[in-house]
Amino acid sequence: MSTSGTVAFHTLGCKLNFAETSTLARSLEEAGYARVRPEERPDVFVLNTCSVTENADKECRRHVRRFRNINSEAFIAVVGCYAQLKPEEILTIPGVDLVLGANEKFDLASYIERSTLGHSGLDPESQSGRPAPSKGEAHYSPIKDTKTFVPSYNANDRTRTFLKVQDGCDYFCSFCTIPLARGRSRSATIEETVALAREIAASGVKEIVLTGVNTGDFGKSNGASSGVEKENFLQLIEALDEVEGIDRFRISSIEPNLCHDGVIDFVAKSKRFAPHFHMPLQSGSDAILERMRRRYDTALYADRVAHIKRVMPHACIGVDVITGTPGETDEEFLKTHEFIRSIAVDYLHVFTYSERANTTAVRMEDAIPMETRRERTKQLRILSSKLQRAFYEKHNGTARDVLFETENVEGHMLGYTDNYIRLTMPYDPSLTNKITTASLETINGDGQVIGTIPTNELSNCLIV
Repeated sequence: MSTSGTVAFHTLGCKLNFAETSTLARSLEEAGYARVRPEERPDVFVLNTCSVTENADKECRRHVRRFRNINSEAFIAVVGCYAQLKPEEILTIPGVDLVLGANEKFDLASYIERSTLGHSGLDPESQSGRPAPSKGEAHYSPIKDTKTFVPSYNANDRTRTFLKVQDGCDYFCSFCTIPLARGRSRSATIEETVALAREIAASGVKEIVLTGVNTGDFGKSNGASSGVEKENFLQLIEALDEVEGIDRFRISSIEPNLCHDGVIDFVAKSKRFAPHFHMPLQSGSDAILERMRRRYDTALYADRVAHIKRVMPHACIGVDVITGTPGETDEEFLKTHEFIRSIAVDYLHVFTYSERANTTAVRMEDAIPMETRRERTKQLRILSSKLQRAFYEKHNGTARDVLFETENVEGHMLGYTDNYIRLTMPYDPSLTNKITTASLETINGDGQVIGTIPTNELSNCLIV
């Protein structure tokens, strides 16, 4: 590629997007671009978008305006879920030069090269600044044509890496646009995934977070055309548990119907997998779960939670919940509130339902007023704070392994225990990116546990 310059990235949405942004960044660096921070007025801005909520769409517009304010002559490319769902709509945003769909985004460097000829800062022959604005370009394919799995992981955090092990989804829940934005479920092979994990280990990273759209569906397509015997998620984590150099693996999220006893029991006895599960619930009402087209009921969910706590009493369990889906009456919402209180979960991620084009839910009757949706979200977030506080308090006075992060936050360092308790203590650079045993003392005003490390434990830290 003959074109070179500087590029900055901004990522919206989930861990999967952050992993893919790093892959896109590496591809542009290989093409001759230097990655810089947005405030350094790069020649190219790349926005990796999310489209889970309506707010995410608005965020796209806001960031494009921000890029233009930083450098009015910069080339702006938009990729990600929103770009696949609404490419022509994005082109109406002033300043957008390039939109790439799910099948095209990993060819970002070549698309930029073809699209930026004559743009100031990218073409050494240009002397007169950026030419008069013209309509940008959108390149996208029908989502049914998106069948390739592109491995990705982020590489800008020396402590923790998000490793994409799966993409796409076959579930087509009534409220969700992800299958329309990312296509059908697919993954690499176990061998290929383990090779990436070893590559990450060689960089000094201590924790890998496994991420995907439907992570537990790993192996769905990786043997379809190659003759490879079909693989599954349990086999994947068994293989990853043998990867030397990684001290901790964490499963970012897994559907309850795929978090079966085999997965739970393996994590309980594994060498490297953290006792931390994040299982989407979405509703504690079976009637609403059926309207959502979820593949489980509350009885199965409660059974999964009980099994995790039975074999790992110290495990942390996080829950996704959506408030205000069509048909969620006051009675149905109270069922959700009561169900969550009746099971041993430890924190919630609460989302307010928003109408998404081309989903089944948007055509349903009994829409819930937005004010009611937001009030229900507020109630569940209050419940989440109480659940997390109780979980933290239960571990006060205990000792757990903590992976400390590298950042100095006003004289303090932060880290997570294996079971996802956020811990803070005075900054000590000798502890960064190391796992050591810490005593969990009290909870501060920010909801973090204050930790101490016994003097005799300092010599036991795992050295980089």
